Amino acid sequence: MSAEGAGPGLGSEPGPQSGPLCPEHGQPLSWFCCSERRPVCAACAELGGRCRGHRIRRAEERAEQLRNKIVDQCERLQLQSAGITKYVAEVLTGKNQRAVSMASAARELVIQRLSLVRSLCESEEQRLLEQVHGEEERAHQSILTQRVHWAEVLQKLDTIRTGLVGMLTHLDDLQLIQKEQEVFESHEIWEVVTTSQVVAKIEILDGKQQAQKFFLAGMEDVRINERTVSPFLQLSDDRRTLTFSTKKSKVGVDGPERFDHWPNALATTSFQSGLHAWVVNVQNSCAYKVGVASGQLPRKGSGSDSRLGYNAFSWVFSRYDQDFCFSHNRQHESLGLLRCPARLGVLLDLQAQELLFYEPSMGTVLHTHHGPLPGPLFPVFAVADQTISIVC
Repeated sequence: MSAEGAGPGLGSEPGPQSGPLCPEHGQPLSWFCCSERRPVCAACAELGGRCRGHRIRRAEERAEQLRNKIVDQCERLQLQSAGITKYVAEVLTGKNQRAVSMASAARELVIQRLSLVRSLCESEEQRLLEQVHGEEERAHQSILTQRVHWAEVLQKLDTIRTGLVGMLTHLDDLQLIQKEQEVFESHEIWEVVTTSQVVAKIEILDGKQQAQKFFLAGMEDVRINERTVSPFLQLSDDRRTLTFSTKKSKVGVDGPERFDHWPNALATTSFQSGLHAWVVNVQNSCAYKVGVASGQLPRKGSGSDSRLGYNAFSWVFSRYDQDFCFSHNRQHESLGLLRCPARLGVLLDLQAQELLFYEPSMGTVLHTHHGPLPGPLFPVFAVADQTISIVC
């Protein structure tokens, strides 16, 4: 028997107690065999008993030990229950309140955003309606202006026709021959025809009386100065067409006026004041620049100083593939064009300090620049793909 509990022969036997008896010895089960984990009697724990050599303890000591363990377990369970109760009462309740608060805030945010979107939509609707109404009014005013103009043209034509009929009726052969120069070189006829051609070519009415500007400006006879043409460009005989070449050509004289790197060219004529307009055919090119430049524009080197739109001396409309922009002094304003213009018109109003780009075939203003335009200014061109041509 182990030292934990002495056998009945070595220690005192527990006092009489009622309860179950050992089925083998008929003695009270007053001991506990820790090895077999069952109650035994004193005879079982003796040297000759079945539990000899086992760890034996008194039954009441083992029971007391178990009671203490149960008490400890109950205390731990009580602490766990208290923690769960506190978690449910405090943490979960707080989480629920925060969830309700967050949902309420999100709901308010959604309502605010929808209200804002609704307000913006209403404002945009009003703006678009006003814009449509304004365009309608401008178109109506344009038609009235054109009606007045054409009425004047018809009156002039009728006056000229009446005069010509009078000549045919009252002049003899010799008198008619002497009037030939007066008949066919009449300043009045030339003015009517020229004005009619200009109005027929340009009918842009954007609410700023642009039609009157075109009407007064007419079309410039713009030609390209061959002394400025980049060696990467070929100039046509009529000095109206520029064609890009990837191979640098050998120029006759590489003077100070020539662009030696960027595929640029300047026109021969500069404008100091007044109103001027010209049109460029750009339908064959996917990379070009058209605009105006000061005579101070540098011509040499590969830096931005001589690159159109990247300095203070040039104002250009640019296309690269499907991207269009207006560039000046390194500021690039993207233009969201839905279609590629086949022809690009340029209107320079030095009195109003305005540069306007338009599409002649559609009568659409593509971009308008307002700002200092110190003259004299030259029409300027650049092409890095195929060909562009000045058409008028």
